[in-house]
Amino acid sequence: MISRIQQSFPVLLCLLGVLIWPPSAGAEPINRAVPQNQVQMQMSFAPLVKKVAPAVVNIYTSRTVSRMVSPFMNDPFFGQFFGRQGFGGRMRDQVENSLGSGVIIDAAGLVVTNAHVIDGADEIKVVLGDGREFTATLALEDEASDLALLRLETDGAELPYVSLKPSEQLEVGDIVIAIGNPFGVGQTVTSGIVSAQGRSSLDINDFNFFIQTDAAINPGNSGGPLVAMDGGVVGINTAIFSRDGGSLGIGFAIPSEMVASVVAAEAEGLSGAGGVLRPWLGVTAQGVTADIAESLGMELPSGALIAGLHSASPLTEAGLKAGDVVTAVNGRAIRDAAEMKFRMATVPIGEETSVEFFRAGQSRSVKVAAIAPPDDPPREATELSGQHPLNGATIGNLNPAVAIELGLGEADMEGVIVLAVARGSSAARLVRPGDILLEINNKSIDDISDVMQALDSAQHMGWGFVFNRNGQTRELVLR
Repeated sequence: MISRIQQSFPVLLCLLGVLIWPPSAGAEPINRAVPQNQVQMQMSFAPLVKKVAPAVVNIYTSRTVSRMVSPFMNDPFFGQFFGRQGFGGRMRDQVENSLGSGVIIDAAGLVVTNAHVIDGADEIKVVLGDGREFTATLALEDEASDLALLRLETDGAELPYVSLKPSEQLEVGDIVIAIGNPFGVGQTVTSGIVSAQGRSSLDINDFNFFIQTDAAINPGNSGGPLVAMDGGVVGINTAIFSRDGGSLGIGFAIPSEMVASVVAAEAEGLSGAGGVLRPWLGVTAQGVTADIAESLGMELPSGALIAGLHSASPLTEAGLKAGDVVTAVNGRAIRDAAEMKFRMATVPIGEETSVEFFRAGQSRSVKVAAIAPPDDPPREATELSGQHPLNGATIGNLNPAVAIELGLGEADMEGVIVLAVARGSSAARLVRPGDILLEINNKSIDDISDVMQALDSAQHMGWGFVFNRNGQTRELVLR
């Protein structure tokens, strides 16, 4: 099972990724050198592999799915009329299996992998390089970052493990190795270089900030580690550019900074059913083009131009406003809006971080608090019933917390949103979760009370609804 995301080539999520490091400030510079003689050219990665490979695991998952089984499903004649509906068949449970890779990050048996590797799994089995097998339970699944944490049921068995290393210490051209289980053939090691840092135009996960490498990564490598020459894990391999599913030398890994934030969130209980609870900025931003940089008097076209701010945004509280350009977060230069989002996502909630920005020809710096998405105004979840088309819908007041939960982003939206819809209800034929109600029978909808009044005062001569779905306004009239 490989999902495809259309870009210039299809992007493939490879199905088949550590201890948190101390602050890197003041770290000794890394001495890099090109091999100078035949002896150096014959140096081997074997000591590095022996150090890291024992902590890399194969992950096998299974899940039960219901499928329609029919003698007509594969018949081309009946397929014209019934497609995949399974005319004349019955529903049967089938077991699907998939595999991927992971890496053990502590002696207690905590494993990092990709969320898409274990998505929907009923059973998870982890196999170490030495042949030992363990049952694993899901500790945390964070779809936003495509990371997951598993706990092994070890009964006190000793386990190998590895440590994270800040990916920011990497430079383009540094040698790295990738370890995983491509195509299920068994543990495999490939080498390459860091091709780029901070790739942000891929639309693979919610943060779109990746290490690019030419180390061969294939289906099955997902969740395995990308390793620096000192044995530190700098990333979790997650996707490739490919035409046919094979490696073309363009692979992507989630930076170790994001991995560390997920591990910390799990340890501190800052997660829920939807994944990790991350800082909320309440901002819409865009990259700075050459024309924008020139108009603002900036020397280089870099940074995140603030296009809009929520009234409750911590950036608003710190004094930023639309038109400012964020140039650095916590001392790290910001190239675009995706990097600003990534940097802030790794700041623990409750802490403050420094934000540098450019305004009116001057650079300024402020402290910005990392806050959770506000659940204000109160959502007041209400299940609707009665003789009207919205019977069976659960609605609530829209606020930042609700918007984040439903994947609507951080725009400054207000009104009433559909939270859930009962299957087979009247509302199921009209609305979906995430729809924002704008008008009912020409009455503007601002909060829950407006909905209730509009439904109660209807004359039953017909219904008119205006709602927003995926950014588009739709109007529906029922007679």
